[in-house]
Amino acid sequence: MSEIVAPMLESAEPTRPVGAADPFADVQIDRKKPAAAQVYDQLRSAIISLAIPPGATLARAVLAERFGVSQTPVREALLRLEEEGLVDTFPQSATLVSQIDLQSVSEAQFLRLSVEMETVRMLACGISEPDLEPIEALIDRQEQDLRRDDIWGFADTDREMHRTMLQIAGVPGLWSVIRSRSGHLDRLRHLHLPTPGKAQSVVVEHRAILEAIRKGDPGAAQNALRAHLSGTIASVEELRERYPGYLKG
Repeated sequence: MSEIVAPMLESAEPTRPVGAADPFADVQIDRKKPAAAQVYDQLRSAIISLAIPPGATLARAVLAERFGVSQTPVREALLRLEEEGLVDTFPQSATLVSQIDLQSVSEAQFLRLSVEMETVRMLACGISEPDLEPIEALIDRQEQDLRRDDIWGFADTDREMHRTMLQIAGVPGLWSVIRSRSGHLDRLRHLHLPTPGKAQSVVVEHRAILEAIRKGDPGAAQNALRAHLSGTIASVEELRERYPGYLKG
């Protein structure tokens, strides 16, 4: 396990979820389901949340032992993560969690803006009035996450809120496209989220988007969304200074 944990303990403390010194302490594999998909999901979640930070080594043999599977599903999971740019594989050497690539961040940001700007426009000026209660309930849950000081639950709820907007707009399938291209952006957001006041501002921005949609004002909804999605990008240089070695580009 030292191949995974040792580099994390030194570099990931500011952003690592509480109690995640071992990111696989609670790992469980359902023997009735494909193992590779489960290994992929759990590895990806740990990488996105920075429980496994950029630069950490992922050893197939160690991971296979921790997950209680053969190396084959681990290899398949790592190949999927490599396709997303979340790990770098060096033949006959090692597999490392990649740095946060700012070109990939920029492309994911462009994709999210393109899709979600049209989404909020559709919701604000749709012929039929959309049911916005699920969105409001998720914003309320974010406030509950904040009161519990659960910043990582907050991040999960945030993603669920944006996914729900697409669902209500009638384009739920686009979320999988966004998810597959947003790994680097999501990691950058996880770096930014613990900044004092950031999570509180996210709630305010979400409510501004929701209020503009309710008022049937697509312009205001798009302006609120653009401001919301631009905050982390504007903080790149600050994050680069705070987390040297985490970002590239």
